[in-house]
Amino acid sequence: MAIPFPSCSASSYAANHLGVVLSPPLPPPHSVSSISGHRILPRFTGLKLQYPSRNRQLSKSFRRPDGVVCEASETSLDVPTVTDETWKSLVLEADFPVLVEFWAPWCGPCRMLHPVVGDLSRQYVGRLKCFNLNTDDSPLTASKYGIRSIPTIMIFVNGVKKDAIIGAVPKTTLSASIDKFL
Repeated sequence: MAIPFPSCSASSYAANHLGVVLSPPLPPPHSVSSISGHRILPRFTGLKLQYPSRNRQLSKSFRRPDGVVCEASETSLDVPTVTDETWKSLVLEADFPVLVEFWAPWCGPCRMLHPVVGDLSRQYVGRLKCFNLNTDDSPLTASKYGIRSIPTIMIFVNGVKKDAIIGAVPKTTLSASIDKFL
């Protein structure tokens, strides 16, 4: 049985960039169904649109409204970034197998995976090259490889995609996939 792992999809993107949020459900009723004897579930009241302010900017510091800076953004500094422009030279023409994490700054599971990719890049130094590709900044490469959900990890050997792992998976899962190609 497959275990679903957290990932961000187009609906997460819409929620973060377009301000689409689920309105809170009505408080649970205190009545009990006479047929089943179970509590009646709250009704879904629909979607609520909130338009972002015009002066809102995405920054590398990931500031939350309460002024706290998200530390997970700093862990991605261990792994170099690849872009549409550098893709061919860094990934397709690499001498070693290459692991690429497709991510976006608004994706929570992606930020959870950054320290894992950083650990893997240190663990496999000299045998594997690791890169991050921001799908918002480099949409051409992401669409070329059919990235529909992030985080997605792809492993390339001699410029050919050998494996793809979707979602925030454990480090052991990534290590097992990497070991197949070393």
